[in-house]
Amino acid sequence: MLAELLLLAHVIGATVLFGTGAGIAFFMVMAHRTRDPIVIAHVAATVVIADTVFTATAAILQPVTGYLLARSIGWDLWEGWIALSLLLYVVTGLFWLPVVWIQIRLRDLARAAASSGQALPLAYTSLYRIWFACGFPAFFAVLGILWLMLTKPSIALF
Repeated sequence: MLAELLLLAHVIGATVLFGTGAGIAFFMVMAHRTRDPIVIAHVAATVVIADTVFTATAAILQPVTGYLLARSIGWDLWEGWIALSLLLYVVTGLFWLPVVWIQIRLRDLARAAASSGQALPLAYTSLYRIWFACGFPAFFAVLGILWLMLTKPSIALF
């Protein structure tokens, strides 16, 4: 029974990470396409809250539920698919952490432009491009983790 509850919590966490990430990306891209600082400031503010409430919470709980699940089932954490999942999780984090800071900066730059009635500054465009580029490796790493979790392939890493 404990293993089933941990599995449910782990799957919900993975779903939240993937869904929130995809949703945030979609809404940020759509807001950016308007080039309207008011719209971008509002959407980016919501995105920062969503990342804090949903993504950060799930990101903290995922390794905890994964570890407890592996222990309760008897999986070795050095099993190939688990080790590779953990590596991809670290890769995801390495791209996600700068994205959080960038989203806050994008929000602040859009707010400043909106309050002054000016266009978005060049710094906004540069940061947006970095934000956009960081999304791809993180997205594909999460897809890889989901695939590994579902298929549990026999991978000899060590």
